[in-house]
Amino acid sequence: MRNGATDARKIRVLIVDDSAVIRRLLTEVLSRDPGIEIVGAAADPYIARDKIRRLQPDVLTLDVEMPRMDGLTFLEKLMRGHPMPVVMISGLIPKECEVTLRALELGAVNFATKPQVDLMEGVPEAFPEIAEKIREAAHARLRPAAALPPRPARPTARPAPLEGHPAPRIIAIGASTGGTEAIREILLEMPPDAPGIVIVQHMPEKFTRAFAERCDKLCAIRVKEAEDGDRILQGHALIAPGNYHMRVFRDARGYRVRIDQEPHVNRHRPSVDVLFHSAATVAGANAVGVILTGMGADGAHGLRAMRKAGAKTIAEHESTCVVYGMPKEAIALGAVDYVLPLTKIAGALLELAQASVPAGRSSDARRYDDAVDV
Repeated sequence: MRNGATDARKIRVLIVDDSAVIRRLLTEVLSRDPGIEIVGAAADPYIARDKIRRLQPDVLTLDVEMPRMDGLTFLEKLMRGHPMPVVMISGLIPKECEVTLRALELGAVNFATKPQVDLMEGVPEAFPEIAEKIREAAHARLRPAAALPPRPARPTARPAPLEGHPAPRIIAIGASTGGTEAIREILLEMPPDAPGIVIVQHMPEKFTRAFAERCDKLCAIRVKEAEDGDRILQGHALIAPGNYHMRVFRDARGYRVRIDQEPHVNRHRPSVDVLFHSAATVAGANAVGVILTGMGADGAHGLRAMRKAGAKTIAEHESTCVVYGMPKEAIALGAVDYVLPLTKIAGALLELAQASVPAGRSSDARRYDDAVDV
């Protein structure tokens, strides 16, 4: 926990929001959590700045739209001068989705969505989610604030949308807290002829589409929010839509995805386990699975199923995870072949997706650079 906090004491939270109603409701509902202490509230970034210095909170909740100084400008200044865990509080309108994604790039740990209709009912209903994200943020590893990377030069051979060769091998990626930036870093390194990629990132509806569109503008491959029946093509990545599971299946034309609203798995929809189990069943040794930063255990059992089916599997190393939960659980379960820092994962995925299946495996997770030249 930050600022000298320990697990023995409450997480100290400062609420920053220009709405007096939201400040009051968040204070009331979060104060019900025995592990959280609301140390103060601020109506704008200037007040927040003074209270951060005086109150030394462990976690900040920050509204996207703020008076006098917008939330992004304040966040960027904060992460440069006084880095601390921040949970953004966002609406679901497209503009706020974009701003929230930019906030994650600048170093915010996570975000929660505001109710769109009845605040008096919606905020209390959202309390468990917000409280959980505050707890995650308090234990998160902060990444340095990063400017939005320059758009890479796109090769003339960039795939056309929804066109390309069927992918003979697929890459399946699962992530949660901190995953948007980890996924973006991996996708930025993918060439136009990369294997087909399927992704589950724990994220609400509307945000997954905005995230896919943002990645598509930056990457040499095509990135889109998946739709039912989409083909998995070389040079394309499909991101599971918020509130929908995504499964891999195969027909005469190759690998495709099925989108559905079956019950939540591991409290998530989309669930990483759902994607990974389907990849294990359908693709077997023609898949590579990777589990990235995130809280909880979603994806561990599915990744183990992939490994047992002959797929190669990777977990992100603790040193680069924002939250070392999902990779840790997968490693403990014996689901992982290689443990890699984020900077090495893209290269490993590309090489492993082209390599033949090794004759034997160790039961322990191994370092990629111990087995394959990078």
